[in-house]
Order: sequence, then structure tokens, then C-alpha cells
Amino acid sequence: MKHGKCRMHDARKVDFDRYADDYDDLLARDTGFFANADYFAEYKVALTARLVPRQIARLHEFGCGTGRNLPLLRKHFPSSRIWASDISRRSLELAAVNCRDAILWQEGVESPGAPCDEQDLVFVAGVFHHVAPDQRSSVMDRLASRLGPHGHLVVFEHNPYNPVTRRIVGRCPFDADAVLLKPGELQSLGTRAGLTHLRTDYTLFFPRLLDIARAMERYLRRVPLGGQYVTVFRKDQSGRTN
Repeated sequence: MKHGKCRMHDARKVDFDRYADDYDDLLARDTGFFANADYFAEYKVALTARLVPRQIARLHEFGCGTGRNLPLLRKHFPSSRIWASDISRRSLELAAVNCRDAILWQEGVESPGAPCDEQDLVFVAGVFHHVAPDQRSSVMDRLASRLGPHGHLVVFEHNPYNPVTRRIVGRCPFDADAVLLKPGELQSLGTRAGLTHLRTDYTLFFPRLLDIARAMERYLRRVPLGGQYVTVFRKDQSGRTN
């Protein structure tokens, strides 16, 4: 490890356009022993719906990739207007097929589809470990600026304390630039951006074959052994924006 970061290996910037068409197959190859990718997506979106205690009129997924989560976000937030963004142009082309009523936008490119600054929920799943550590504060500031008063930011990340997670990330070609971050780092990024940290829970303790045991996870949420963790922030009216 270098500079206190959980670095899997030397960071190499991943070109997600290159992996977009094979993303699902690669993900299934590396995680299939635990569960299929649809299970992971449903798990995270359903948990988000339980953690956010308010009506969501405007919802933005930051780093939507090929759009696997978008139909599930539509399912669990049926009345929401959905924005979705990513840096990969090819991924967004595929995402457009998965959720035709989502407003898609390429990060870093000026577009009339860009998400407004009054989002009720910003959903981020497995993105920050791809962001270079020295750029994470600016990304968090950007997300905070997109939230309206009392809006929620929900972030899922890989748990660097879990050896199985570290093994999966180490083998995955589109995680070649991954630098895992501890929950404390993510919490600090949010609070420095003016957000209120509400909770951090560890998740994904059991494979799909032990789905019946998932009811136990609420009692394990403080145990740092889950495959991932989820952190929830809220933007209060006094929160700083950039």
C-alpha cells in the first residue's frame, strides 16, 4: 500500500469504451461464484429505496455504465424522473436501450441533458474506486452541488477489508485502475463537501444461494466483513456547494 491507500496494483486508467460491449460477460466471469450481476444490482437499488426516507421526484445515477441499474431504479422509484451519466460514450449508448425514458448525459461534455442541481437522490455504485485519490474531493463536490435541499447521496463501494472482494477486484480487467477506499475516507469526502453523514453499513455478506440469510444482514451492518459498504449522506439547506 502507498500513502495509506488500499491500492490493488499500480493504477492504470481504464478505457470503459473498450469494455462496454463485454462488460456483463466479464462481470459474470469474476463474480458468478457469489451471485449474478442482476442480483447485485437488485440488492443495491432495493436497499437504497429502504434507506432513503422521502419521496424522490428527481433521481440521478452517476457512473451508470451500461445501464444495468436503470430499469431497477425505475422499478423502485416509479414516479421519479431519472438522469444517468457516465464518462464512457459507448456505455451510454447501451444504457439508452436499458431505460429509454432516462435522460442520459456524458460527464465532461456540455449537454442539454445534464442533470439539474435539484436532485432528490444521487445514486453512485462502484465508481469512486476508479477515481484517482487526488480527484475524489472534486468529484464529491460535484455530486453535492447536484443535490437539492435535503437531497440524499447514496454511495456503494467495495469493502477493502474483505479478502474475497480484493481478490475479485485484482482479477477484473476493468478494475485495473482500482484504488479501494475505506469507509472513513468516503465519509470525510462527503462531510468536506458540506454533506451530513447519516450512516455507513456493511453489505453483501451472503451469496445468493444463502439468500434466506439476508434478513440477518441488518444485524451485521457494523461488522466490517461484507463484500461492500453503503454510505448515506444528506444535503442540509446550510450545506456548502461548489
